[in-house]
Amino acid sequence: MKPDLLIATNGFKGTWPSIEYGAWLAATLNAQITLLGVTENLSPAAIDDDHHPLEDVFARAVELFQKNGVTYRLEVQNGNAEDVIPRKAKQGNYIITVLGPLGRPQFRRMLTGRSIRHLMEEIEQPILYVPESRLPLKKILICIGGLGYEVTAEHIAMQMAIKSRAEITLLHVIPLIDMNYPTAKTVSTHWQNLTETDTPVGRSLRQALEIAKNDGLTASVKARQGNVVEEIMAEVKEGNYDLLCMGSLYSTNALRQIYAPNVTAEVSDGAACPVLSARYKRES
Repeated sequence: MKPDLLIATNGFKGTWPSIEYGAWLAATLNAQITLLGVTENLSPAAIDDDHHPLEDVFARAVELFQKNGVTYRLEVQNGNAEDVIPRKAKQGNYIITVLGPLGRPQFRRMLTGRSIRHLMEEIEQPILYVPESRLPLKKILICIGGLGYEVTAEHIAMQMAIKSRAEITLLHVIPLIDMNYPTAKTVSTHWQNLTETDTPVGRSLRQALEIAKNDGLTASVKARQGNVVEEIMAEVKEGNYDLLCMGSLYSTNALRQIYAPNVTAEVSDGAACPVLSARYKRES
């Protein structure tokens, strides 16, 4: 059986790039698609006109899926997208959930936060957030934190790179803080040649480079110093990447989540390119 992608839309025009990207990804990974349409606040006028708000989006999507030669199924559910999408994601064995902006009013975002933050917390599968489509895929940026939480996202990115022959850049950001333990001092001192250090991040970078090399991919390493979110965003802009891949805060235990900043959510909020985030799952 083919792997399954879940793509979700509430009919907002900003979700179309995610549908477009999901169609390409399904064809690239030889996967099938479940397109979930969420009906929110269906007005009596729409019912009287016998024209469902998702009808036009589904019509465009079906044409696109057929053009890409992918198998698909359509489903419509009523309710709030932030509730419906995670519930659907938990019901299936989806390899990736593909999402786009839901078009929430600014006032609502101020009160409840951006939808992507809630969805990242509730959805356990890898999430591909697509604010705009960047195809063809030529340049991928993978953020390496050194704790291994990015491994799952890294593996998916490698698969995508192999299919697209995309170049990979491995990025590590050293925060400007007072670090008094030996490993942190080594990283801070040798931040321009981390792959030569016997540190967790050095080992992670070497391993990722080796995997890329064995897969016949072009890969390089970059390091930056400063605020982690700001430096990642700056690298994305300066490097004009087509895809950003990161581990998820929810790879960590509950205690760490209390005090750890959600860098992935912060970056997803502001990144112009698609962002792939995935929780690390230890092999049994």
